[in-house]
Amino acid sequence: MSTTEALENIDELLAAHKLSPADYEHIKEILGREPNLVELGIFSAMWSEHCSYKSSKKYLNGFPTEAPWVIQGPGENAGVIDIGGGMAAVFKMESHNHPSYIEPFQGAATGVGGILRDIFTMGARPVANLNALRFGDIDGVSETARYQRHLVRGVVEGIGSYGNCMGVPTIGGEMSFESCYNGNILVNAFSLGLAKTDEIFYGKAEGVGNPVIYVGSKTGRDGLGGAVMSSDSFTEESKKLRPTVQVGDPFTEKLLLEACLELFKTDYVVGIQDMGAAGLTSSSFEMAGRSGSGMVMHLDKVPAREEGMTPYEFMLSESQERMLICAKKGTEEKIIEIFEKWDLDCAVIGEVTDTGRMELYWYGEKVADIPVDPVSEEAPVLDRPTKRPAYLDEIAGAKIDDFSPVDNQSAFEKLIVSDEVVDKAWVYEQYDSMVQTNTEKHPGSLDASVIRVKETGVALAMSSDCNPRYCYIDPFKGAALAVLESGRNVAMSGAKPLAITDCLNYGNPENPEVMWQFAKGCEGIKEACAQMETPVVSGNVSLYNETNGVSVFPTPAIAMVGVNESEYRVLPSEFQEKGNRLVLVGETRGQFGGSLYMKALYDTIAGSLAEIDYAAEARLWQLVIDANKAGLLKAAKDVNVGGIAIALAKMAARSGLGAEVSVAFDDPRWIFDESQHRALLEVAPDKLEELARLALDLGLKIQPIGSIGGEILRINDVEMPLSQLKEHYFNRFKKVIEQDL
Repeated sequence: MSTTEALENIDELLAAHKLSPADYEHIKEILGREPNLVELGIFSAMWSEHCSYKSSKKYLNGFPTEAPWVIQGPGENAGVIDIGGGMAAVFKMESHNHPSYIEPFQGAATGVGGILRDIFTMGARPVANLNALRFGDIDGVSETARYQRHLVRGVVEGIGSYGNCMGVPTIGGEMSFESCYNGNILVNAFSLGLAKTDEIFYGKAEGVGNPVIYVGSKTGRDGLGGAVMSSDSFTEESKKLRPTVQVGDPFTEKLLLEACLELFKTDYVVGIQDMGAAGLTSSSFEMAGRSGSGMVMHLDKVPAREEGMTPYEFMLSESQERMLICAKKGTEEKIIEIFEKWDLDCAVIGEVTDTGRMELYWYGEKVADIPVDPVSEEAPVLDRPTKRPAYLDEIAGAKIDDFSPVDNQSAFEKLIVSDEVVDKAWVYEQYDSMVQTNTEKHPGSLDASVIRVKETGVALAMSSDCNPRYCYIDPFKGAALAVLESGRNVAMSGAKPLAITDCLNYGNPENPEVMWQFAKGCEGIKEACAQMETPVVSGNVSLYNETNGVSVFPTPAIAMVGVNESEYRVLPSEFQEKGNRLVLVGETRGQFGGSLYMKALYDTIAGSLAEIDYAAEARLWQLVIDANKAGLLKAAKDVNVGGIAIALAKMAARSGLGAEVSVAFDDPRWIFDESQHRALLEVAPDKLEELARLALDLGLKIQPIGSIGGEILRINDVEMPLSQLKEHYFNRFKKVIEQDL
């Protein structure tokens, strides 16, 4: 339809495109006339929550984003940090929550595909994937539990299928379960790639007359309206939205990856952009917008997979495995040659102009003419009302003494079979974690995952973390602790934490209490990243994770990346040798707010979180990193969910070694306490004194608590034979997840 063709039934169209009457007036102001359907669709996609961050932008400003090692912060396809030796790590995390709930296999698979494109569009070869997954109640015979198990199986299969086909190892991740995710699961995908520091590519389109080239798969109608769909709450009707879920083809993406990496060895590329959410619309507007350029595109030249497609469909399709390239004029034939060699579509569909406008043509007729900058610069920035949730006052005072006491042995037996605690081999065995042969610390090996960088001999450690219960009872401290937990895991492998990417998953922003949670979460991340000198280099916001009025817990997933100077000094997190001593670092204060103990024993998520001691956390990281460099440590494991009892149980189960532990606490239940800034270290007896001196120099005390060996794990008044512990730890999850197969 031409730019002069008027729209009918405007109220219905605005509702379908999730645009308000005020938005429509603003669009008319920008265009100086009424929009046509193509233009309305473009504004709808670019001004959706998913693309414009209109509810969250206010709170994202002010994130720490700079450090000497940061090469590229937020605003590009992915963040980039210098890891030494002329090499850079390129990484990002994104959500694919809504599509994965509707169609778990394809939703999760295309989430992995999308994040991989974000990495290799920067010129980096992807070398490691992680994921952060949240599900609802999976145990039992209820319809909800059966459906959640179906979702787990579909999501895991989708992640495994895509990553395995691409030849990128999935080296770790996290998975937790809360009732709040029964209506909205969360599927967050992280990828990291490696590139030379002087060979990074950016998403820009500049140079008048330079060609705009479409490469990859043909465009179909799949994913139409996906960005808009992900910017709304779920209802029962939402389950019927399968057409808005894209379909992935990892084999095509593998060809696209190799073709792009071959192209990057030439000097033909000015800029390159993945076609992600909102497809050709977002990629073209973002590339032109970053350079202040304009663009002419001929949509009839876009390779089509289906008959009779319209300009509207070409601009808004979210078909997978596609990229947009701005090339140097005169290189068109050479670029087409590269992509045809890899059996991929490649077509020159337009060129860069200096008009600052996006001009779209359909068989010679102009079907859209929009100024580029206002689409991104004048997207609504909403200052939504915020209100401290009333529930916080109701739960803040809860303590374990409010409930009937449970003996430690019974408590341990309950916690060790928790879905959150047990080993997820059923999940990670579906992922190829060893492809590319660089994985040093693989899924299931506790705390961070680690790969070596064979070009330089350093190791990269990465960990994704968030405790949604902490974020529910204290959105500020919970988010800050997610930064600390991911950093602590990285430090436990001997690596120095350097930077984070985040995926901020929250409920409906139209609810003032949810907006308050979001605002506080952002403040917590800002404070923790500033204090720990771990800037935010990339990230993603996912709102409207709500079904029938029930929002998910605040879930700001944080992925930390750190560098270990030697691939030969990667610290394990499980027991290594009988006769070695165990020491506890950090203070135990009886903290049970939001704890697994309260949830598992009393079905309660309540309480409060202690003040955060950033200095103590920094000293703990430094102790483990320095002691590891000095060769003093055999293993290190942070103390987190379930306290030292569960941390020791995991170390014992993984290693097949028992331990005899005796630790004096004011209250016997404190073996399950979740005080922060603590770790368990394994040290040879002849290194204990040197470790104590190093700790003292850093202002820390270490407390010897026992030794490794035997066929039983004994912690004060709790004991369990290794055979029974391993049965619970390694086999429980499979029994739960396969109970209806």
